[in-house]
Amino acid sequence: MIEFNFILNLLDIIYLQGDIFGFREGPLGSDDPLIKGMLLSVFAVIGLSILLNLFNAGIRKKLVDSVKLKRIMKETKGWQKERMAAFRSKDQKKIAELSKKSQYMNKMQMEMMQMNMKPMMITIIPLLLIFYFLMPTLFSYTVAISPIPLNVIPADFLELTCTAEKMAKDAAAGIGPFCTVENEIYLWAWYFLTAIAFSGIIMKVTKTSMNE
Repeated sequence: MIEFNFILNLLDIIYLQGDIFGFREGPLGSDDPLIKGMLLSVFAVIGLSILLNLFNAGIRKKLVDSVKLKRIMKETKGWQKERMAAFRSKDQKKIAELSKKSQYMNKMQMEMMQMNMKPMMITIIPLLLIFYFLMPTLFSYTVAISPIPLNVIPADFLELTCTAEKMAKDAAAGIGPFCTVENEIYLWAWYFLTAIAFSGIIMKVTKTSMNE
């Protein structure tokens, strides 16, 4: 099952490199940050990502009945596995028997989705506000340098690291500089990477992982 925490973190970064409210141009960050220096920023963002993951886990633990959710997941996975096996073996009797439970299973899957969505709807708004208004005053545009390019998605608004083309384009347009060295990692991208790295550990420690 896809971790909804990952989806939340993905939603956090959408359009942050753009200018959706007309407040800024270019990547998320500040020309005169309160926390100066890449090394300090690196560890500060790691700390922030851990705190936000703990916040997410706390909300999830409070709002989601994990015992019930895991029971529903186990039941639906078992039904899907049986149904797939019946189709492969072309056991029409078993297929008909399992199909009678389709409506019930759809209801269970809908309930499971609602249980997962409840904490996400509460945490997404404050997290987006933190990203858009608080973090730009704290950090610069880039907080680390990657030894390799990390731009695996061919889209400008999802660049994780600076490119030579991006720097040349910004210089020609007279904006920035948002980065001075190729493969510098943007602030939001570093948070995104560290949040993913720590989310599994935190969910394991707080017992909010659905894989337990």
